[in-house]
Amino acid sequence: MIELKSAEEIGRMAVAGQFVGELLGELRGVAGVGVNLMDLEHHARRRIKERGAESCYWDYAPSFGRGPFRNVLCLSVNDAVLHGLPHDYVLRDGDLLSVDMAVGIGGWVADSALSVIVGTPDPADLKLIEATEVALEAGINAAQPGGRLGDISAAIGEVARSYGYGVNGEFGGHGIGRTMHEDPHVANNGRPRRGMRLDPGLTVAIEPWFCRSTDKIRFDEDGWTIRSADGSRTAHSEHTIAVTASGPRILTLRPTQDATEAEPAGKAATAS
Repeated sequence: MIELKSAEEIGRMAVAGQFVGELLGELRGVAGVGVNLMDLEHHARRRIKERGAESCYWDYAPSFGRGPFRNVLCLSVNDAVLHGLPHDYVLRDGDLLSVDMAVGIGGWVADSALSVIVGTPDPADLKLIEATEVALEAGINAAQPGGRLGDISAAIGEVARSYGYGVNGEFGGHGIGRTMHEDPHVANNGRPRRGMRLDPGLTVAIEPWFCRSTDKIRFDEDGWTIRSADGSRTAHSEHTIAVTASGPRILTLRPTQDATEAEPAGKAATAS
């Protein structure tokens, strides 16, 4: 069932979103050559505890994965794109790191992700990250009241194709509010003017993710980490938004972002 949120409830989601955006900004600054992924994980655990927030990832146990997730971040490196388990890995020059997190504050949830280059960037990786950011912005701009869910999906897919990337249909965005994953599913490819109506009060996480040279994926033996099937690099960007009578509102803004715009293309690709 899809629950439309009141203006007050969206405001409470924005409180969680502000924290998520701030912490992602911090983590982008902490990530660097020689930094262990577990350092990022423990930084996030500390900040979540200090804020009195709750991680939506800790003890998360969907149909995939082996046992409950026992981390507060998904950290996916290079050919890993989603659900990467934090582990004892020291970041190297040129690594492409995707950071994804969701927390709840006061019973309301926000979810966001970004990708960064650690150290010296490869132009092909910068293009890949840019594509996810441009697609995210296009998807957000398509989330207009009175429109259709397919408008968001079609906008994301169009950007992917314009950059020469395929789109995997197995994982995408989702509704969000009192819990991390709610209806509806927000595909990263689709047809405009199709699907459910976008009414004010709808809150969703929009999350384009692309692989450089395939639209196929494979799972690690841990059952969580999702990688490109051909080992090519990947990138992932995500915001939680609300559809309002005046247009889409981003609830997971990072400190450098304006409340009416997605992060400019290439912004998250700066070297740490």
